Amino acid sequence: MRTPHTPVLTSAVVLALAIGPLAAASASASPASGLPACASSVPAPSASAVPSDTTPGPNAQALAAAIAGLPDADATAALVRVGGTEGRWRGSAGVHDLESGRDADAHARFRAGSTTKVVTAAVVLQLAAEGRVDLGESVQHYLPGLLDRSFKPVTVRQLLNHTSGIQAGDGFGDSFEEAYAHRFDTLTPQAVVASAVAKGPEFDPGTRQNYLNINYTLLGMLIERVTGHPYAREATRRVLRPAGMRDTYFPGTDPRIHGPHNRGYQAVREADGTTRFVDVTDWNQADRWAAGDMISTTADLERLITTVFRGRIVPRPQLDEMFTVPANIDGAKMSAGLERFPYKGVVYWIKSGARYGYSTVIAATCDLSRTLVFSVDSTDAKGESMNPVAERIVLAAMER
Repeated sequence: MRTPHTPVLTSAVVLALAIGPLAAASASASPASGLPACASSVPAPSASAVPSDTTPGPNAQALAAAIAGLPDADATAALVRVGGTEGRWRGSAGVHDLESGRDADAHARFRAGSTTKVVTAAVVLQLAAEGRVDLGESVQHYLPGLLDRSFKPVTVRQLLNHTSGIQAGDGFGDSFEEAYAHRFDTLTPQAVVASAVAKGPEFDPGTRQNYLNINYTLLGMLIERVTGHPYAREATRRVLRPAGMRDTYFPGTDPRIHGPHNRGYQAVREADGTTRFVDVTDWNQADRWAAGDMISTTADLERLITTVFRGRIVPRPQLDEMFTVPANIDGAKMSAGLERFPYKGVVYWIKSGARYGYSTVIAATCDLSRTLVFSVDSTDAKGESMNPVAERIVLAAMER
């Protein structure tokens, strides 16, 4: 049975997850507290942390219904993991590819998009814990000459929580057709940053919150400057390996997804009104880099969020940054790498990601009583409205 929902609920979920935090940040909301919302309450791992007979676990019937009937016009596959101390549910549906119609691989790798930002934030916060990065110091200090004199000092913390005021960099065009034509070409992070800097600041640092990849592209550069090592090497050593993420990697300029994976498609409307599904699996994501080029699995992303929340990757007090939104900005929802999402009296910390063919969400309560990770092979992953399959999964998974 499909989980019922109200129009108000749907709008809230769409704002938070459909087109990313950019929409949520611009929506009206009450001011955030600015205090660490839950870092101090994250439990240490315990062998006894298992659901009791009276614990309300995930709604298996609603979750199964959420992904039933795939493939359809909205998605070709879905991989879902709901976990936490209240219980767990695993499910997959759809097809590996439209041509063969064989079942989707439940353990497939996929483009994880902006969930990469959780890893990047964790690396920066580790460097802060080591005293190698001061979150209150300016980007101009660590990357001299990168931002011109039109920019006021931008702190590392303002990059982490998207309050820098730096504008978006340019890509290979604004439409799917333009981007698709360049899918095997390389656009370097340096070129993206140069195009952003040329536009000048959008607003004074710390006065607004605007979710943009450029902030995490700059953080990738900062990581390389401070450590003297490539971003992928540091992210792998500091986050992926400690978290046990053996099926996760950074492809660089390689357009392929290595290992088991389901094909991704984009629905393209033809002039005659018909819809054609274009295979978008192979794509050079070099320009997304530290902001969104990671390839992962649902199991690995579940490991990421649980190990981070338990303090195994980022030590306190730096972990508090991941649960702190700016107190002085009306409507702010984003912290370092995550976004605060209250739902029916429960606060979830989430991160969504979208690349053509693939939509991803990771979410958890700070006490890890409920976690959610899914990848939906969306046929309009970069669209302005939430994918209906993803919406059904979120609503079913957050029911308690």
